[in-house]
Amino acid sequence: MKARALLDVDDLAAEELVRVLDLSELSDPPAVLRGQGVALLFEKPSARTRNSTEMAVVQLGGHPVSLRGDEVGLDERETAEDLARTLAQYHAALGARVFDHTVLERIAAAVDVPVVNLLSDRAHPLQALADLLTLRQRLGSLEGRVVAWVGDGNNVCQSLMLAGCLAGAEVRVACPDGYQPAPPAVERAAALGGRVTVTEDPAEAVRGADAVCTDVWTSMGQEDERATRRQRFEPYRVDGSLLARAAPGAVFLHCLPAHRGEEVTGEVIDGPQSAVWQQAANRMHTARGLLLWLFGG
Repeated sequence: MKARALLDVDDLAAEELVRVLDLSELSDPPAVLRGQGVALLFEKPSARTRNSTEMAVVQLGGHPVSLRGDEVGLDERETAEDLARTLAQYHAALGARVFDHTVLERIAAAVDVPVVNLLSDRAHPLQALADLLTLRQRLGSLEGRVVAWVGDGNNVCQSLMLAGCLAGAEVRVACPDGYQPAPPAVERAAALGGRVTVTEDPAEAVRGADAVCTDVWTSMGQEDERATRRQRFEPYRVDGSLLARAAPGAVFLHCLPAHRGEEVTGEVIDGPQSAVWQQAANRMHTARGLLLWLFGG
């Protein structure tokens, strides 16, 4: 039988999402990967994803093997399919952080072991799982809560939209024109039963929200757009006055790395409503919970 894959959050059903989050909070998880390896391929450099995923594998008794893109020559030295088939001979699961989402789809189609998206141009599901766990820990049930995203409608935003709707939350996204999430991602999120609003007005998105989330204005690989992006996103900075429009006690999230003075001010990210370090810790916990679920936990 074909192994389950997680290429984006909506590969999970709503009840499966809850189960993954529940498993993420186990303090003494079973060693379901004892004596087994997990291959982690990084076409793009990583800090949080590599450390959190490697430690999640270790905590389940397994052995992580991280590979750089230049070590394997993906689709140059050999095809993504051939590399995946080879790695599947040695490892119980494969994870990949890639530039092109279709590479992940090809890898998943080629092997019969679980494949996990560690980041692609379309999605960042492990980040979304960590975000949801953090919000659940801070707010309790996510049903009926309002989650606001301010900034670039990028891969992180798109996976958070899916995760929020899957959890029963309302998701509001504020982006400048031309930087909004892809329409197919918005349609997929709305089809999950949640409510999604996309606007150009950050104040409208944040008003009364239970959580306010953002990301850098210029992601890896977009450095040549930095000047243009900084100008376009200037009105989308999350500062104290914008956060004050949210609900009292609203939680602030940022997937990191953060650029204080650009997408967020120091008073917000370092303030009492910020949960960014709890969120960062939950990257490891939710990676572990997902792997535990994939291996029958």
